[in-house]
Amino acid sequence: MQLDPKESPQYAIVAAVQLPSVSDAEFNASLSELRELAKTLGITVVHTFMQKRSSFDTTSYLGNGKCEEVKRYIDNDPVMDAWQTDAKLLEYAGKIDFVLVDHDISPSQARNLELAVGCEVMDRTMVILEIFHRNARSHAAKAQVEIARLGYMAPRLREAAKLAGPQGRQRSGVGGRGAGESGTELDKRKIRDRIAELKKDITAMEADRVIQRSRRQERQGLACVTLVGYTNAGKSTLMRALTGSEVLVANKLFATLDTTVRVLYPESVPRILVSDTVGFIKNLPHGLVASFKSTLDEALDASLLLHVIDASDPGFERQLAVTDEVLADIGAQDLPRLRIFNKIDHVGDDAAQASCRAALTEKYPGCVVMSARRPDDVAALRLAIIAMFQGELIEAELFLPWSAQQVRGQIYTNCAVLAERSEEDGTYFTVRGEPAAIQALREQIDPAMKPVILEDWEK
Repeated sequence: MQLDPKESPQYAIVAAVQLPSVSDAEFNASLSELRELAKTLGITVVHTFMQKRSSFDTTSYLGNGKCEEVKRYIDNDPVMDAWQTDAKLLEYAGKIDFVLVDHDISPSQARNLELAVGCEVMDRTMVILEIFHRNARSHAAKAQVEIARLGYMAPRLREAAKLAGPQGRQRSGVGGRGAGESGTELDKRKIRDRIAELKKDITAMEADRVIQRSRRQERQGLACVTLVGYTNAGKSTLMRALTGSEVLVANKLFATLDTTVRVLYPESVPRILVSDTVGFIKNLPHGLVASFKSTLDEALDASLLLHVIDASDPGFERQLAVTDEVLADIGAQDLPRLRIFNKIDHVGDDAAQASCRAALTEKYPGCVVMSARRPDDVAALRLAIIAMFQGELIEAELFLPWSAQQVRGQIYTNCAVLAERSEEDGTYFTVRGEPAAIQALREQIDPAMKPVILEDWEK
């Protein structure tokens, strides 16, 4: 796979088989998504070759006739085909770098298809892996992506060796003869060793993250909110709006791979930690789901999931279902969840937006319909998030002797101070906060003293 993000332009065609069980709408949505994935890699898709079959061809995915049609286009063969009458398509004939397949295909199918069409083939999983490889920034994300890529490559080494000819199958004995490992076997062993090494690194990094997360929450008394949802639903834009942070915002799939954690701004009581996660996608490779389990574990630690959905996408229901499936896979299906239909400003004019908002709120009671680019919508969401956490707050009175005034700042940080009065021996605070935060302050002031709870506070 020779992909150079600096090399421009690169062109591809999409080859896809529609099975009888797949509707036209679902088929077209999947093709559109693959084109967006290619765009993220800087590849321009110039044409799509589609074929309806009862099943995939076991040899080369496409039937022989369709393979021949694709080959003629790639070779710019002047045999009369539909593309010969289209000036725009004719412009790209003979300039194709890749054939993108909108399914996962076996190593032998990929090899045979490459031989049949004379061009490098990338299936859907390979495209996604390449995007993850380019976008990984942290050491953990890079290790996770490398594991997924190595796992993808291992079963394909034998087919690559076949393409390389006898040299690729040569054994490692003296002069290529006698006992020893073949080049393919040696490569597979190296891959296994490298995966084992990376998994050890990830386990160590995950242990450190768990400790840091626990200390952070204990020290700051933070409630946790995690953004989840389909890739490019606007999670990073919403994250930036809620926290005031300079997180990456890009109109492309999988712009964010590393978990970003910030405090809700302006700060609230209780203080709320907001984290972003890697986006989900239809048919996300299982290797990537497993590899990014540590990243997705941020969702498991959350007190509330903000499920961000692109309201302007006609296929949002399919995307919603994909997110539900991935959350179920990681065991987060029962966590409290708030559905946020984002990008309402992309739906159309004011009348279309009002109609869409009414339809969504009727079908999904309790949801939030908004645009992350509208300050009023963001402010309303922020208040809704705070209200969900403040339902568990209590009011209490804390006495702070003059000898412990260094705790004053922590009281204001972790609680809402309703009243304060100073007397001869110290200061009395009437506060509202989380029971655990108030208890921690009490123990810090005087382990022998218990706070006086005035009343349960309700929204």
